[in-house]
Amino acid sequence: MPLLPPSPSPRVAVLGAGAWGSAFALVLADAGHRVALWARRPELAAELRERRTNRAYLGDVALPDAVEATSDAAEALTDADLVVLAVPLQRLREQLGTWLHLLPPAPLVCLAKGVEAGTGLFGTEVVAEVTAAGPERLVAVSGPNLAAEIARRQPAATVAACTDPAVAAGVAAACTSSAFHAEPSTDVLGVDVAGAVKNVVALAVGVVEGAGHGANARAAVLTRGLAETTRLGIALGADAATFAGLAGVGDLVATCGSPLSRNHRAGVALGRGAPLAEALAAAGGTVEGVTSAPAVLRRAGTAGVAMPLVEQVAAAVAAGRAPDGLAARLVGA
Repeated sequence: MPLLPPSPSPRVAVLGAGAWGSAFALVLADAGHRVALWARRPELAAELRERRTNRAYLGDVALPDAVEATSDAAEALTDADLVVLAVPLQRLREQLGTWLHLLPPAPLVCLAKGVEAGTGLFGTEVVAEVTAAGPERLVAVSGPNLAAEIARRQPAATVAACTDPAVAAGVAAACTSSAFHAEPSTDVLGVDVAGAVKNVVALAVGVVEGAGHGANARAAVLTRGLAETTRLGIALGADAATFAGLAGVGDLVATCGSPLSRNHRAGVALGRGAPLAEALAAAGGTVEGVTSAPAVLRRAGTAGVAMPLVEQVAAAVAAGRAPDGLAARLVGA
């Protein structure tokens, strides 16, 4: 199966015009590709076409002319050599169902991070189940990828993982530009696990910060979160080395330490005593860790893996607020 044809300007469809989808479209355009960016809302597609901006998500960043926006999925997917799925994980199954008859026989790159509520499936597992695509077409992309920084072309790196090494290398090359570097990997499961659990850990680190604790406490929670993530990944069959790389500790450091992270912002609000609903509103977008925490815990239970830090976060989510003493318990989880 050809990855990207040897043409002067391969065509990529990016389905989802949120912060990460729009920033990734910019990266692909900078790498020399023609990009069709699908937006669910026609008014957003019109803004992207006419103003070249996505103000709600990326402020005044101007998208390259090579990014063509549309609210018509069929138009976006026509003749696509590569398909990038950039919708939130909890909406991925539903959206894929509407696109199923339109998808070309091209690699499917999943940007969604998390665990599907109800099924406990990671992003590429959802894609595989809905599309019946073989593993050689499934690609997980994850790393320290804060969309606002990437959109402003600040240097960043990521991992593109596929069980087929040639496809992994091809996708990594396709999304490498002057400011964005992608490394290939064959550990799809490890990249999926790391991308899902880091959101939960970012909530936990945010709670500790919001409660007024310092760098020692934040580092302890991050380290415990990495240990739990690694244990789960190994139990599920992932490569331990993945969690020491960009998709593991790299993504954790970025997501747990930056105010640009919605999961971190929500955790800080919880740590300051805000109810969960208020914390989610303050985060200003999808906070995947809230949905993923109980789903990760169920998946861990099935695998026989203890994850006390994730358990504490899941309990707080279920209660709708951070219980008294949660920050101290997270440090000693």
